Amino acid sequence: MKTRHKRMAFILVGLAGLGVAAWLVLNALNSNLALYISPTDVLAGDAPKNQTFRLGGLVVEESLEREDDGLTVHFKVTDSANTIPVTFTGILPDLFEEGQGVVAQGKMQGGVFIASEVLAKHDENYMPTQVADMLEEGEKLNQQEQAGGSATVVPQTP
Repeated sequence: MKTRHKRMAFILVGLAGLGVAAWLVLNALNSNLALYISPTDVLAGDAPKNQTFRLGGLVVEESLEREDDGLTVHFKVTDSANTIPVTFTGILPDLFEEGQGVVAQGKMQGGVFIASEVLAKHDENYMPTQVADMLEEGEKLNQQEQAGGSATVVPQTP
């Protein structure tokens, strides 16, 4: 076998190995993929069957019920159009409360979403105190300028 043929065989074996490795990685990623789906999409039948996915929305006010075991909770998640009942056994995150955003990971079972994990979302309107204070001072300055005053606002340092 000539050197040129050996080199070509080596390159082909390397490309085949690279192809197999890429296929294995993509297959593993696809099997572990958890899609984010709204209650409307779930009720429309767009949720994957017998596969884990993430249900996201707001916890419906006054829907939280705890069982006597202290770990099992039932609540409802809504996207303002449709509502899905959720059951979760475990410790809820500190930020979890009614009326707040939540993402629950699990599977649908008999019209109820059985969550294996619950993630609470913080308020998207959160702003650090220093930034809020600076914006407030800037708004006061704008109001004074519009009123015809030429006052100077000196920012306070913490």
